[in-house]
Amino acid sequence: MRFAYWGAGAFYFLMAASFALGFSFLVSKYKLPASPSQVAGAVAQVWLFGSTASYLAYRAFRFLVRKASPEGPTPHDPTRRKLLSATGGALIAAPFALVGYGAYVERLDFHVREVEIPIPNLPDGLDGLRLVQLSDIHLSAFLSEKDLARVIDSANELRPHLTLVTGDLITAAGDPLDACLRQLSRLRADAGILGCMGNHEDYAMAESYTEREGARLGIPFLRGWARALRFGDAVMNVAGVDYQRSGRGYLRGAERMVVPGAYNVLLSHNPDVFPVAVRKGFDLTLAGHTHGGQVSVEILHQPVNAARFFTPYVYGLYRKGAASAYVTRGIGTIGIPMRIGAPPEIALLRLRKA
Repeated sequence: MRFAYWGAGAFYFLMAASFALGFSFLVSKYKLPASPSQVAGAVAQVWLFGSTASYLAYRAFRFLVRKASPEGPTPHDPTRRKLLSATGGALIAAPFALVGYGAYVERLDFHVREVEIPIPNLPDGLDGLRLVQLSDIHLSAFLSEKDLARVIDSANELRPHLTLVTGDLITAAGDPLDACLRQLSRLRADAGILGCMGNHEDYAMAESYTEREGARLGIPFLRGWARALRFGDAVMNVAGVDYQRSGRGYLRGAERMVVPGAYNVLLSHNPDVFPVAVRKGFDLTLAGHTHGGQVSVEILHQPVNAARFFTPYVYGLYRKGAASAYVTRGIGTIGIPMRIGAPPEIALLRLRKA
């Protein structure tokens, strides 16, 4: 019996340690091997999610059975006992089946999400402009370069006027950042590619390297500066900022990047900056970061996911007066490598006169 206790204690300690490896900032901070750490963290998180959900589902089932039959199933009813046993087994297996579906099917179900953004007084030169937005790629143990290449090919088929990348190219230090940049350099758009940094570039201390290598490959990452692009007789001014941490004051000095008379677009990985961006004069904010919740279920016509506890801007198009923000679900995953109810997306945004 003592060995059983020691064995159980060792198992739970190992799961707890592995669970911590799912936090990419720790992997980057302590320079742990990226892929083995991510796999170990994912295994622990799947075990925690699956075992907890299975236990709760089974206990709820047993409670309902006792309520329905206070005296319990009679000994001479083997059919009923078999049915109850099969139902209980199915409830135990269901969370792990859900993880399997989210990991092997929906996680790699890349699709194009087309969104029209109605804009009052939009200049003629920008009416119908097509913007492709890619975000939260997280090229890592759970997204291969081959899968990313599929995304790049699909984005190019949309023939955008401008392609925008809003951060989180990788998950942790040691992930294949060069491979991600190499694939992004294959993007094709009339006015080129522009990007901004995400929190995972910050965690991996890779912002300067990403900026330098991106520029060499023809991908300017906007780090507190802007680029003016002309489309016909209209000017679109695209500004970008590094990851904006909460509690530190969003977009300090960003008003300097606003160009009067232009249509001003802000690239910010963190969508929480939207109200501040509007006050500073930006017409459109493009963000990611939330993965659309990554695991999202609908209850009473309302999406329920972890991201809703941290931000009101989880996914989709938001409006404040004449200004807009679009928050994309992005491409990759963090933590448990699965998506449920929040499939990965390539966002195709069309600007339209309201």
